[in-house]
Amino acid sequence: MKKRVAVLCGTAVALASALTAVPPAQAAPVPAAPGLSWKKCATEDAPRLQCATVKVPLNHAAPGGRKITLALSRVPHTAKKSLGPLLVNPGGPGGSGVGLAPVVASGLPASVAARYDVVGFDPRGVGRSRPALDCVPGYSDPVRPDPVPATAALEKVNLDRARAFAAACGRKHGDLLPYVDTVSAAKDLDVIRRALGAKKINYLGYSYGTYLGSVYAKLYPDRVRRMVLDSVVDPTGIWYENNLQQDIAFEDRHRAFMTWVARHDAVYGLGADAARVEAKWYAMRAAVAAKPAQGVVGPAELEDLFLPGGYHNGYWPLLARVFSAYAVKKQAAPLVEAYRTVGAVDAAGDNGYSVYTAVMCRDARWPREWGRWRADNWAVHEKARFMTWSNAWYNAPCAFWPTQGLRRPVDVTNHKAPPVLIFQATGDAATPYAGAVRTHRLLRGSSLVVEEGGGNHGVTLSGNKCLDRHLAAYLTDGTVPRRPSGEADATCPALPDPKPAQAATRTAAPPHPWPLPRP
Repeated sequence: MKKRVAVLCGTAVALASALTAVPPAQAAPVPAAPGLSWKKCATEDAPRLQCATVKVPLNHAAPGGRKITLALSRVPHTAKKSLGPLLVNPGGPGGSGVGLAPVVASGLPASVAARYDVVGFDPRGVGRSRPALDCVPGYSDPVRPDPVPATAALEKVNLDRARAFAAACGRKHGDLLPYVDTVSAAKDLDVIRRALGAKKINYLGYSYGTYLGSVYAKLYPDRVRRMVLDSVVDPTGIWYENNLQQDIAFEDRHRAFMTWVARHDAVYGLGADAARVEAKWYAMRAAVAAKPAQGVVGPAELEDLFLPGGYHNGYWPLLARVFSAYAVKKQAAPLVEAYRTVGAVDAAGDNGYSVYTAVMCRDARWPREWGRWRADNWAVHEKARFMTWSNAWYNAPCAFWPTQGLRRPVDVTNHKAPPVLIFQATGDAATPYAGAVRTHRLLRGSSLVVEEGGGNHGVTLSGNKCLDRHLAAYLTDGTVPRRPSGEADATCPALPDPKPAQAATRTAAPPHPWPLPRP
């Protein structure tokens, strides 16, 4: 369900001043971590950061067999009494988590972060973990075929690319692919727990990381102390159905962007009516399909560039500016520069996509008959043309994957785990709201905090003080809001949409702390 690994969410901010003090919880000290050799790996932004590695079985059913290595990072606690490790995951699958630990540690109130060892990790196959997957380096290099298969020839070329990618993964990583999946990753988490010397873990997962956390809680409910799930994957649609639902949600979010651009016609000059703005966007798409901008940005790359706007409205001023430059001023250079900054895939993206497909294709059975894909995606395209076919081709290797998918996804229904705290924006496109509601119902005792009217993906530690007060209270002493009726236990108003960057001269993305891969 997750797409390209380069989309980023909003800025984490210091929240201590906005939080009410809560009495410290009493907890036994966490034992020293056996078998881990932590070394300094400080950066200017993370002066206390430490790094280590841990060995895990490639096949957890054969723990004495081949081992692989996971990369870890840690910001150690500073308080006298620790609440244990807080493992953090940015999503994906395929997202690297080693850089997330210092972001979370700095984003939480100092009094809360001081009581946790905030631990990031690169899941199996990802980033600094070894071996790392990279099926086809440069697979997403421009210019790629138009995703919308308007002709049989276009459908064939896209199908051939997807089939070739799957075959290359099998040739290069065939020994690994049967073991790159969410259940294996959840079992890795328990190896990390043991290596940290902790009886229980605390966990904060974003996006796909919510499914990983839910699976861990299902397998090891008695080893969870506190768990936060932000922007929640629907565990009942893993993964084919989730992608189709996501296409519709991204259409709504893209149109919200069109409406915002129309509202600021005085700045961008694209029209004061959202329908007119949308028509100009598709005219731009047709133009780059006929002649890619500077030989770099065709229709596939254009969709890569504008998709981040569906994740976070902090991208809207940048995207509107380069849209206006191309459509009004006939300038291609800003569009290309923005693509290279925001949309292009680098080596880390190649790795992320390889892990993404490996996990997606292994986690569940996918249709193997292309006729099913064709019919379903054309039907959705009629309602949601912005990214339906782009998303379909992104996941199409699963139709040809050399490793069979698991017979059924994990049923995460849980009556044994402690209360889980769930955060969700009502207009989130990457993980639509209904998935959070279903997860809330499946996890008995969980609490759902909703950002009403929000459309961003990954909503905690991104500037909404109301949401972050709930997060801080829960991590401090386990407090969760409770409402006797209704879907949500608490609601918070969304942050306002951004203002146009009227004086902007750079094609830079808005500040962002961690990668939240495409769905």
